[in-house]
Amino acid sequence: MRTDADQTPDTDRTADETVAPDRTADTDEPDTEAATEADTEAATEAATEAAGGDGLEDADEESPARPRGRWDLWLLVAAVLLAGLGGWFLLRADELRSSPAAANAALVDTARTAEVSAAVTTALNQVFSYSYDRTEDTARVAADVLRGEARETYDRLFAQVRELAPDQKLVLTSRVVSTAVQELTEDSARVLVFLDQAATRADRDTSSGAAAQLSVTARLEGDRWVITGMVPR
Repeated sequence: MRTDADQTPDTDRTADETVAPDRTADTDEPDTEAATEADTEAATEAATEAAGGDGLEDADEESPARPRGRWDLWLLVAAVLLAGLGGWFLLRADELRSSPAAANAALVDTARTAEVSAAVTTALNQVFSYSYDRTEDTARVAADVLRGEARETYDRLFAQVRELAPDQKLVLTSRVVSTAVQELTEDSARVLVFLDQAATRADRDTSSGAAAQLSVTARLEGDRWVITGMVPR
């Protein structure tokens, strides 16, 4: 006949078979926790084996996906920023191309800069040089190379010269010593001009010299440059 003490080991054996073979039922509380952990691990392993290890493989496959997702996000942000900057640069480039500074070909287009400089130099040397006995020649040249306001102003002043020059026997020689093309477009130019002038009065047998500075506006007329404005500086 079994006693209660004899029956207890049977119960413990059942627990031992599930948890650990060498342990008895009369264990402390830590053994119960160990049994619970062992049961959990056993259940996890069983579930993993039943799933054929797919869970771990899926975890391994999914773990790199998060860094890729972050990189994709950064790449998307960078693409948006680059697109925005690209649009801004295109707009800015268009503004610069259409600005007056971009249209100014002075010194950039060296051939046309030299061309307008030479044309203005020749014209001014001729219209500001005259002899009291050949003023008609000077007036004819002026009519050929001057236009608009430049022509009107010159004609008004030269009328006084033609009136006084014969009595004074006045001879004026002008020579352009330097030019600076400040603005140059397809059909217009602005040129800063420095001149030396020498005047002789035969009636008094005197000579004098002076320097002049003009801001000249020129316009392309056909295939040649004409002067449309002259402002003393």
